[in-house]
Amino acid sequence: MTNVSIIALARDDFGKGAARKLRARGLVPAVIYGHESDVRHVSLPAHELNLALVKPRVVLDVVVEGAETITAAPRQIQRDPLRRIIEHVDLVLLSAAEVREREAEARLIVLAEEAAIEAGLDPMTVAEHAQSAVDSGVSPSKAIDQAIEEVKAIQVAQAEAANAAADAQDAADAAGAAAASASAAESAAPSSDEG
Repeated sequence: MTNVSIIALARDDFGKGAARKLRARGLVPAVIYGHESDVRHVSLPAHELNLALVKPRVVLDVVVEGAETITAAPRQIQRDPLRRIIEHVDLVLLSAAEVREREAEARLIVLAEEAAIEAGLDPMTVAEHAQSAVDSGVSPSKAIDQAIEEVKAIQVAQAEAANAAADAQDAADAAGAAAASASAAESAAPSSDEG
């Protein structure tokens, strides 16, 4: 399941200093917005947020101070470039239809990855091709089979291209060796002008 419940604390302090203090306490500053509602400023537990963001197409049920539950999805995640910790996250509100759509996409990704592993293919590549197929109107059940065939065809084309490049290199090496041997034979032969 892609739904993850996470506890949030409302916050009213802003700026770099306030954000640093939150991160020092193991919290991540976040904003929640969308669907013409007011922007909500909250802080989320860093560890739980990191675990949630690993799931494909995650839907967060944000419980604000134990009272209100807001359904949202990550829109933008800002990470420290060196330490890779989350510095800030933007969450966008989701409607019930958007939640169902994200859950269907998450199921598609999981099924595509499982099928790819069974076929001995890269799971991420197959999942990307399956998502593209669904986006272009193919049914999810057919999209996985289509994605596997596409990835197999790509691998065959890459192997053929690699073989052709290796054959061309071998031919070039052989031609170079033949030219070098002909040049060596020509220079070793006595010239007819010596006499």
